[in-house]
Amino acid sequence: MPPRDYYAILGVSRNASADEIKKAYRKLARELHPDLNPSPEAQERFKEVTVAYEVLSDPQKREVVDLGGDPLSQGGGMGGGMGGPFAGFADIMDAFFGGATGGMGGGRGPRSRIRPGADALYRVDLDLAETAFGTTRELNLDTAILCARCQGAGTAAGTHPETCGTCNGRGEVQSVQRSFLGQIVTARTCPECGGVGTRIRNPCPDCAGEGRVRAHRTVTVKVPAGVEDGMRLRLSGEGEIGPGGGPPGDLYVEIRERAHPVFSRDADDLHCHFSIPMTAAALGTSVKLETLDGEESVDVKPGTQSGTVITLRGRGVPHLSRGVGRGDLHVHLDVETPTKLDAEQESLLGQLAALRDEEQPEIRATATDQGGGLFSRLRDAFNK
Repeated sequence: MPPRDYYAILGVSRNASADEIKKAYRKLARELHPDLNPSPEAQERFKEVTVAYEVLSDPQKREVVDLGGDPLSQGGGMGGGMGGPFAGFADIMDAFFGGATGGMGGGRGPRSRIRPGADALYRVDLDLAETAFGTTRELNLDTAILCARCQGAGTAAGTHPETCGTCNGRGEVQSVQRSFLGQIVTARTCPECGGVGTRIRNPCPDCAGEGRVRAHRTVTVKVPAGVEDGMRLRLSGEGEIGPGGGPPGDLYVEIRERAHPVFSRDADDLHCHFSIPMTAAALGTSVKLETLDGEESVDVKPGTQSGTVITLRGRGVPHLSRGVGRGDLHVHLDVETPTKLDAEQESLLGQLAALRDEEQPEIRATATDQGGGLFSRLRDAFNK
């Protein structure tokens, strides 16, 4: 049998473009679709034009037709290809709804040249006071921005992307293999256009067709009060511009809190350690402490023991999650025992020990300290 004239079935010339072939198929699909024309003749004709479109929209199959052959002449006739009844399904949907489904037998279709940009990460070092009370920083970034010359189009002035001649705008190329099961149609990304279906013959001289360029820019970030080390702040739309001028990603600012020489942080609470002389702990005193809010007076009660914690309410870090209130400042006191005494000091301590009947003290274990050193004996003595 002579090969079928697929061009005649669609009613197009042999030099018709891919767009002309698609337009002719859509027109016939509207007229012959079984939902609109249930006659047996229309159904049979619909099958013919669907197969004709499947053949002529595939560059490799069309080449076989142009050489005088029929790519479907063996292994199944009109419906023998892998497309089956779903061949051209995306274009049927196109014909009625004006949009491509990118689905079943019609392939995935070309992917967009315009794609979302990537997120960016920037780390900023802050002091404790900055993380506690918030601050504003100017960040100098090196990221992809929209090409000012082509505004993301990627083309030189006065030019436009052209339909890829290898895949005819489909974004993929198909190959047909024969096996004992029949014909197997496989599709792969078009190597010429990378799957986008178009080629830029005259790229923008600034971005070389990318639609974006790398540049330095400054972004102002407001760091809220109460942030912690390792926390990330999200700045929507401040990341990398996508290929083809696509929407930008987000910028994440990671907080790194520098170690403070005095205070350590536990969530919203602050801790510090100070040493006071044994006599001050025994008699009581008042000391000056430099906090994040300025100088504070801390009262040490008489008989204060080493390890005592004095809590200053509301002198810690503001609560970020709650928005109001602050943590506390915990002052840990260490009582210093003198290691060197002159004769007069030793005499005075001896008199004190005699007055307290502690010249030969008994060592006893306590629930908080099982040790029996000099420090423990002195602490027990001042507890009496």
